[in-house]
Amino acid sequence: MKQPVVLLTGFEPFGGETMNPSAYAVRALHGRTLCGCRVEGVVLPVAFGISLVELRHELRELAPVLVIATGQAGGRAEISVERLAINLDDARIPDNRGAKPVDQAVVEGGPSAYWSTLPIKSIVAALHDRDIAAGVSQTAGTFVCNHVFYGLMHALATAAPSVRSGFIHLPYSSDQAARHPGASGMPLDTMITALEIAVATSLRVLEDVAIAGGAES
Repeated sequence: MKQPVVLLTGFEPFGGETMNPSAYAVRALHGRTLCGCRVEGVVLPVAFGISLVELRHELRELAPVLVIATGQAGGRAEISVERLAINLDDARIPDNRGAKPVDQAVVEGGPSAYWSTLPIKSIVAALHDRDIAAGVSQTAGTFVCNHVFYGLMHALATAAPSVRSGFIHLPYSSDQAARHPGASGMPLDTMITALEIAVATSLRVLEDVAIAGGAES
């Protein structure tokens, strides 16, 4: 029997950074077996449109049983498990190809938003059990991270609605944070462990826990 696949995506560096912890983490897990599934780690370009073309290609080729997209949120101090993807591109800075859409839909005619189908509160609770700073986030922003989050949810809603999927933001790495006064960072090994936990929890937990406040730290 063919081994089921978990697809993890990260992003290339952007905004003047020389690395992106999401790319590092998914590459570190690429080829690993977690809970009986083979992990495929893919790094997407920080580019509106092109990122979704590459994502949809991976979905078709791999037919994953679980998809967790990840990205960098340098202003945050914890692992942020996103709740909602919105149908809006509104870039404060240009992407890596120079595009800077304002008030545009990710998918013309698509729903206003999609809920993550990951057990988001259970993931946060599992991370807290390992003393990893984490919380449920109510917004993935309106840059390429949300663009991919919404595009992912839309693609699966229309082609493979039983596949669980969602988005997790990672903070700066400790080395990155040292170059940004006042910023908080997290060791890369901790972020890799956090993604392992997120995968295992998403495959194991069929019904999310009900925790007031979304288990925010």
